[in-house]
Amino acid sequence: MLARPAGLDALPLIHKANLRSSPQNWHCIVNEANLTSAFALRWEDESRGEVMKLAVVGAGSTYTPELVSGLMRERRRLDVRELVLHDIDPGRLEVVGGLARRMLERQGYRGALALTGELDRALEGAGFVLIQLRVGGQAARLRDETIPAACGCVGQETTGAGGLAKAMRTVPVVLEIAERARKLAADDAWIIDFTNPVGIVTRALLDAGHRAIGLCNVAITFQRQIATHLGVAPERVLVDQVGLNHLTWIRAVYLDGRDVLDEVLDSFGDELAREIELPRRLLDDLRAIPSYYLRYFYAERQVVSEQRVQQPRAQVVADIERRLLELYRDPSLAEKPALLEQRGGAFYSEAAVALVASLAAGSGEVQVVDVRNDGTLAGLADDDVVEVPARIGKEGAVALPQERLAPQLLGLVQHVAAYERLAAAAAGSGDRDLARLALMANPLVREWGLADSMLERLLAAQTPTPATTRIGVGP
Repeated sequence: MLARPAGLDALPLIHKANLRSSPQNWHCIVNEANLTSAFALRWEDESRGEVMKLAVVGAGSTYTPELVSGLMRERRRLDVRELVLHDIDPGRLEVVGGLARRMLERQGYRGALALTGELDRALEGAGFVLIQLRVGGQAARLRDETIPAACGCVGQETTGAGGLAKAMRTVPVVLEIAERARKLAADDAWIIDFTNPVGIVTRALLDAGHRAIGLCNVAITFQRQIATHLGVAPERVLVDQVGLNHLTWIRAVYLDGRDVLDEVLDSFGDELAREIELPRRLLDDLRAIPSYYLRYFYAERQVVSEQRVQQPRAQVVADIERRLLELYRDPSLAEKPALLEQRGGAFYSEAAVALVASLAAGSGEVQVVDVRNDGTLAGLADDDVVEVPARIGKEGAVALPQERLAPQLLGLVQHVAAYERLAAAAAGSGDRDLARLALMANPLVREWGLADSMLERLLAAQTPTPATTRIGVGP
């Protein structure tokens, strides 16, 4: 563990809560793939003599090499003895598993690597189950983006009407996997969800009584960007990012324990505004750095106008995935290609590995995660799922104390939290009336007629086949 930054004891509220973690552990991660896959791994903690197993649903994803790279990079913390890759698509399993094998061999991996089509084998006895799936693949994502856009609304896979459509087909599958894990995994197993919409999926898991934590990559991405602007190592930077998943603001930036947010805004506000595609004046008015997902709310009409002429993101990503799989087939490739950085989900492997290591060791490190509110953010219900820095131990994540949200932040957070409550209930039950109410509660839809017509189109487009009913399909 890196040395604790100077001045940490003087940090207010959230940062004064007996932090003993290294800054690189303030991470947030989101990643998704297709539901055609899973991988399991086992590592041995040589100092404790413990052997643990980790299962990842979605490991046939083009993201898997990123995670394998992170595991090898953190081999001193996680000594992997067995890695099992699972996928119901044998062709995809061969391609992704082949690259994983070459990467492991190049890094001098001493454990065993196995490929299997049996999900139960991946889950059985696992201490951790990581879920990073995309039910319906990029084709479903394209519908999530284009149907709302055609109705004059923001077309995005996690926010607005598209996010509800994704939740409706994803939550039942994730809950099915979680129930299978409840039967087969270790009694104290943790489910770590990277699957979007993370806030809704995590809430559904917690509502069903599962031990679950959600992850997103927004905080770690900002940490790296701000560190680059400051010209310092990322581990010296802490970002106090709070809100809901894909609805967060950075209210403080700590460099070696000193809050430098004002300096960051004064010196790099123009660059940050360009990176999130929002006006510089907005950052100054908020005295906070909004997540790039806030653009869908703060520049809604502009986004809708742009989507009328721009290629949908789903098509861009589908092309990147096609090119990635071609690269993965190259027998001489033994490292993750640079093209993978364009896929999204940057830095997720670092956060994922850090979270697993912290949960396993009970190290008390701090990461930005999605957990129950439990009084952390005033103005929200205790059972709402918030995205905040939390201390990670063997018993899970404990959110650190937070100042009240300013009115201009709290109003939007409360609005979206009400939507997520309805969306999770609708997705878990399949109740279309609840789904319609969820869209009406969503700030990017609101109107009853719009919610009614869009809901029918979105749900009609995703009637499940027997394959998707069982475990889902992906690209």
